[in-house]
Amino acid sequence: MKKLFSLLLFVGLLVSPGLGQTAMTPRRSVLNNGMVLLTSEQRTLPMVSIEMLIHAGARYDAPKQDGLANLTAELITEGTKRRTALQISESLDFLGASLSARSGEDLASVSLTVLKKDLPAGLELLAEVLTNAVFPPEEIERQKQAVIASIRAKQEQPGEIADMRFAAAVFPQTRYGRPVEGNETTVKAIPQASLREFYQRHYRPNRSIMAIVGDISHEEMTEALNQAFRSWNKGEPPPKPLVLPAPRETGTIRINKDLTQANLIMGQRGVGRENPDYYALQVMNYILGGGGFSSRAMDSIRNQRGLAYSVYSYFSAEKGRGIFQFVMQTKNDTALQAIAIAKEEIRRIRQAPVSEAELNDAKDYLTGSFPLRFDTMGKVANFLAQVEYFELGLDYTERYPDLIRKITIEDVNRVAQKYLDPEEMITVIVGNQTIIAEK
Repeated sequence: MKKLFSLLLFVGLLVSPGLGQTAMTPRRSVLNNGMVLLTSEQRTLPMVSIEMLIHAGARYDAPKQDGLANLTAELITEGTKRRTALQISESLDFLGASLSARSGEDLASVSLTVLKKDLPAGLELLAEVLTNAVFPPEEIERQKQAVIASIRAKQEQPGEIADMRFAAAVFPQTRYGRPVEGNETTVKAIPQASLREFYQRHYRPNRSIMAIVGDISHEEMTEALNQAFRSWNKGEPPPKPLVLPAPRETGTIRINKDLTQANLIMGQRGVGRENPDYYALQVMNYILGGGGFSSRAMDSIRNQRGLAYSVYSYFSAEKGRGIFQFVMQTKNDTALQAIAIAKEEIRRIRQAPVSEAELNDAKDYLTGSFPLRFDTMGKVANFLAQVEYFELGLDYTERYPDLIRKITIEDVNRVAQKYLDPEEMITVIVGNQTIIAEK
């Protein structure tokens, strides 16, 4: 759940010339093959950063083949019709470029950074992995072993265990309730034919967004892409977001692990990114648990009582779905006490208005801090791709401050009452259950 393109969330960011940052001045077009192109011309460095989002994430895994999308993304840079995995690596080293691909729940992403002078060669390589990957058997086996090792490692990490069990409870009987990597059994069984079929079906230009930031104009980039991707043909259009069944579990889920500290997650369904209450929820959550040492949860649970070192909450919003999580780490013998206090803080923000000072601090932070995070072209490219995916509009950076500033105390109270219910939350406790039960 924390993955996420998670990515997460990202789409509240803005770049403002008034804060000393370079304006994005994004431009948008749709190429002949159906791919959406966004560009931001930045001439400060002779570099070009490309971020692609492709509707090829884990939600499209074939039945009983969990991990198919993830394995496909990991393998597209490991051999094409023209180059072996080693030759691809050597080409990137020669160019001083970086190229990577990964999969999330809804989307696969492909990133390329290259010097302006080497852009034609970089685009040629990018086009190769997107249109002519071959999935060599030896690379499939090697990558399977790497994925399985990652799966096994996560099964030993209490935070990951809690997160996976929470996802399964919040999104039952859907692909969102299972890890993107799949499980050891499904990964081992994925054949080469399934990888090729998934790739041919989902890696298509009309399922793709490409954001480009750097030392090149929109017109130059359009011409270069129409040439580099001239043989990349359209496929099935991306479907609408899934209609998800309601969670069937509430209450407490206990997972016994011999640990000195318990890992705790409390939470429930949140909202999709398209929900107009998203901005009020960000302000409310900053006050509750998202504001670090400025948050009520940190002050109450850590500072005043010393019950937990790590305390935070967040709303993660995707298309058509979202979650709220209140996350803590505490000693086993104080786990239930920490949960009780967390619920008290949730009730308090639902029942009584926040102060004017809390509201202003939250709004000042949310509008003032995000621009400072755009310190690389790659981050700007990722932001523009997300803006397109969530259909926020190219003027989003201009509108965002007002979307936050207009939030009122009444809005904070309203969304807390509407979207937070401590009596209906799912609580996952990973820890020494014998000690926890005695308290």
